[in-house]
Amino acid sequence: MSRFREAEDPRRRLLIRALAAGFFAGSVASRDSGAQVLGSRPEPLPPGRSIYRIDGQVLVDGAPATLETRVGGRARVETGPGSEVVYTVGNAAFIQRSDSTVALDSAEPDSTAVSRVEVLAGKILSVFPSGRAVRMTTKNASIGIRGTGVYIESDPDETYFCTCYGIADVTATDDPASQESVLSRQHDRPLYIVTGEPSGQNIQPAPFINHTDQELALIEALVGRTPPFVFPRGDYTGPRRTY
Repeated sequence: MSRFREAEDPRRRLLIRALAAGFFAGSVASRDSGAQVLGSRPEPLPPGRSIYRIDGQVLVDGAPATLETRVGGRARVETGPGSEVVYTVGNAAFIQRSDSTVALDSAEPDSTAVSRVEVLAGKILSVFPSGRAVRMTTKNASIGIRGTGVYIESDPDETYFCTCYGIADVTATDDPASQESVLSRQHDRPLYIVTGEPSGQNIQPAPFINHTDQELALIEALVGRTPPFVFPRGDYTGPRRTY
């Protein structure tokens, strides 16, 4: 069984409670519904700044990161054990969890318009602007998304993928017969992409795990947007449906 099917880190539950209470440094008084989620709403980062929050050991292009580190459209971001980083690249935003390595790419040199995200290992929550096509890959999955919020956990033998909202076309890398197109309003069809099953059976239903709407609201706020759904209580941490 994949290590990602284990219970989530209790340390992250503390982070979720902090999100719900609005304890992130740099947040300001509420002006809209985002404040009902976060307590007080973070603003978009100022020009030239990419990183909103660092916890623990984080490397950007091999160098230790600080709040002043710029993350470009062709960056490699790595987090160590027990570490996490919240950052933006252009109009995309990310929460990258511990023990994760992510390679970003853009179609043009020096551009902040991310066109590809390779999740080499670990876990990442991402949001992208409407209308932009982005390719996300893991060792065994290739995913095309458009204007989407997504969560990925990449394990050597298995990928967990949730289309939090938006459109995603999912293909198992070693089995093109395993394909799924997902149109999601709010975590409607999480998936496992696996290896070693018969042709056409390497994409399977999955539960909703390890990410929340509070976190999505946070990173959307950092790029001046709000999620396309509304939920009335600040303690919401799961989907309003069963799987």
